[in-house]
Amino acid sequence: MAVRQTQPIKYKRILLKLSGEVLGNHAAGECIDPAVVASMAERMRAVTDLGVQLAVVLGGGNIFRGTKGESRGIARTSGDYMGMLATIINGLALQNALEQTGLQTRLQTAIEMPKVAEPFVQRRALRHLEKGRIVIFAGGTGNPYFSTDTAAALRASEIGADVLIKATKVDGIYSDNPKTNPKASRFSVLSYQEALRRRLKVMDSTAFALCMDNHIPIVVCDFFDTNALVRVVRGDPVGTLVTELPDTPDRQE
Repeated sequence: MAVRQTQPIKYKRILLKLSGEVLGNHAAGECIDPAVVASMAERMRAVTDLGVQLAVVLGGGNIFRGTKGESRGIARTSGDYMGMLATIINGLALQNALEQTGLQTRLQTAIEMPKVAEPFVQRRALRHLEKGRIVIFAGGTGNPYFSTDTAAALRASEIGADVLIKATKVDGIYSDNPKTNPKASRFSVLSYQEALRRRLKVMDSTAFALCMDNHIPIVVCDFFDTNALVRVVRGDPVGTLVTELPDTPDRQE
């Protein structure tokens, strides 16, 4: 095991939510690129070296997305279960990469498949985290019609995470799509209520509401910024923080 560092950290137990798309290499046509996953594992190792307890929820959109399947004639329930299985494939890929770096991991799934992973058991997950193992939660919530963002908010609540970090392809939450609107401004801090009122697409409303009800702050940041995760756990201002705020205007950059 790596020697723990002594730098101060703000968040001691985190839930990291990753989009499935960040595992792939679109230029090469690969839905899972081992080099990309290995790079992810190194960034996660840097966080655990600070003494942080880390849990991860992965999406499955790089392989299959239930809502997209529905638009092509696949029943929503069947498509969602296919998407859940895709998250388990991604979880196995990440588990392998993390263990290649010498980290101890456990993969837990909401859909039981004992030859592949442990079933999700809250107390067992907490024990793994306390022992310094990275816990990967796969299979969503085990139910159709719930996104992996909602699964991340649910698992963050169940393990008592200090923060939910949503690592995406952009560096925070914007007032509009920055790719199509160059005048879009990035929020530095945003209230749960404002995020729900604006129906921001960075996370679904159920996930925002779960975090609000359980007082779990959300940090949205750019996962491809190699220092973002370490900076977030140290409490540096990175990306957009969604939290409880008094009734004052939300701040934008």
